Amino acid sequence: MAVVLAMSSAQFSADNTGSVLHPLLAWLLPWLTPEHVTVLHGVMRKAAHLTEYAVLAALWFRAFTRSAVPPSAAAWLALVASIACAVVDETHQTFVPTRTGSAGDVLIDSLGALAAVLPARLGFWRAAEATTGVLLWVAALGGAVLLALGVAAGAGGGVLWLTVPLASALLIYRRRKSATRG
Repeated sequence: MAVVLAMSSAQFSADNTGSVLHPLLAWLLPWLTPEHVTVLHGVMRKAAHLTEYAVLAALWFRAFTRSAVPPSAAAWLALVASIACAVVDETHQTFVPTRTGSAGDVLIDSLGALAAVLPARLGFWRAAEATTGVLLWVAALGGAVLLALGVAAGAGGGVLWLTVPLASALLIYRRRKSATRG
């Protein structure tokens, strides 16, 4: 938690990380426009939120299970501790002049923590099965929306013409397979 909270300081503001990452990204990916580099920098910062809180929750889960707390309770305690840290972290950032606290970041942090404790709580295979279902729905529904928008804008759909029907077919297959098992 100390590392997470230390990263709330001015040294890890978007301006400071951007001064390091923008030149690095421009060097690694020279075909990107400056606007694309800025977007990629933002995505990397949000991915860091997910990752650091997933690690934090995993460490809390391990600590609680090592102290003889049942896994189901340990998962809840790890999630609550991680979300509490996220709230404190974002609240602290509202007092740092070069940082901004954000409820959206608390949500992203919470999703990172959940991504770590869900497999621990459900067991790996059940968590992988649930995640696969969610991602297939996102691919089918989100892809269909993007495909419709692309067609409406005259941009075509590219690979979405293949991936949307494939995701839909896999959802149907999974549903039929679970119906025959149940």
